[in-house]
Amino acid sequence: MKHFLSERLIQCPSTLLSQLTAVKPVATAIVAADHPIALDSARQAFDAGVIQPVLIGGLAKISGAAEHIGWDISSFECIEANGESEAAEEGARLAHAGSVNMIMKGHIHTDAFMRPLLAKGSGIRAGRRLSHVFHMSLPDRDDSLLLTDCALNVAPDIETRIAIIENAIELSQKLGCFRPRVALLAASEVVVDAMPITKECQQLTEYFAKRDIAAEVFGPLAFDNVVSETSAQLKGIDHSVAGNADIIVVPTIETGNALFKMMVYFMSACAGGIVLGGSVPVLLTSRADPAAARLASAALGAISSR
Repeated sequence: MKHFLSERLIQCPSTLLSQLTAVKPVATAIVAADHPIALDSARQAFDAGVIQPVLIGGLAKISGAAEHIGWDISSFECIEANGESEAAEEGARLAHAGSVNMIMKGHIHTDAFMRPLLAKGSGIRAGRRLSHVFHMSLPDRDDSLLLTDCALNVAPDIETRIAIIENAIELSQKLGCFRPRVALLAASEVVVDAMPITKECQQLTEYFAKRDIAAEVFGPLAFDNVVSETSAQLKGIDHSVAGNADIIVVPTIETGNALFKMMVYFMSACAGGIVLGGSVPVLLTSRADPAAARLASAALGAISSR
């Protein structure tokens, strides 16, 4: 199964990059930049005009990795940090102080990277719940889809799901969708006691219907009714969100993780992902991500930081 790394995938971030024309590159801390893959992610984003990198990690290792990939980093700020904890704390300090406007995960474990960012009083908490969003784009298609939360909140309660929805709506509006349609995913479009998530979706629909918010939020909806207008009509669902979702809110992290990976591996989708709700956007890039996905994440973060 190799088609998901095809040349078509390389074009997927183009819709995001087109929104960054004439925008100044975003000062971005690369935490644990002392690895060729981490540096290569930074280089791609820099070459695309998305970021102005601040490299954090062991300086000797950073220099060696830069030489390995053939990148001249002499003009960039480099900050010495020994080990994962020190690098993560330095990145959080820069973000908290406003010295950078975005922070990117380098060659570091996610828990070590996120721990100082989540610390009260010294991290990036800004009075809102943090949540993760994937921007999914497909080759040869102009439209895209936001999936949330597929990577951070494990089994969100109602209050957390409200914050997840609000974060995604704000990002969607920054992407130019000024009244996004938000689908609340479940296994059925019918509210039944045996599936508590369907009742939660109904409660969220009622909650947002009473809010003065530039979005349409509706659920529960099974996946076919989220993406197919025909399927929704056959089931008698008459709502503008049905079959036309701009944002899909998943019930649990397992659902979201499986859904985004199926789109990547089976449909050659490009998944650019960021953490929202903090004082700066956070890029949770992975060594397993293809180059296009890492670049899409950087572009998405830069758009969010505006």
